[in-house]
Amino acid sequence: MSNLEKNRFYGTGRRKTSVARVYLRPGNGVILVNKKPIDEYFGRETSRMVIRQPLVATTALDKFDIFATVYGGGSSGQAGAIRLGIARALVEHEKEITAGADTTTKRTLRTSGYLTRDSRVVERKKVGRHKARRGTQYSKR
Repeated sequence: MSNLEKNRFYGTGRRKTSVARVYLRPGNGVILVNKKPIDEYFGRETSRMVIRQPLVATTALDKFDIFATVYGGGSSGQAGAIRLGIARALVEHEKEITAGADTTTKRTLRTSGYLTRDSRVVERKKVGRHKARRGTQYSKR
């Protein structure tokens, strides 16, 4: 294992139909999503804020460089997937440093809700209905 691989931590994130692979390594706060800067990839400030939430909660915003590859879904789902991936990678980093002991990083991320997989997905359309639940309009005659 090379020196670069030893200092790299991995986390997988999923949200709706998006899947993100997140690599975290010590650095100065550069965030690249699909080889583009975060400001270029995500147009909405909300999405950029969502991605930075785990780093802000653990005060590690400018301690790590983050490289994420994400596919599937829309921008909101992709941002949520990257957030979960970053949170899991931070826990992996903390586990490596403290040799598996219970850490404050994991506790902080857990209480903030960043380690919980949001399992809500779009409900499928049913036969004989306009949408998943919307039926035809009732008419007496």
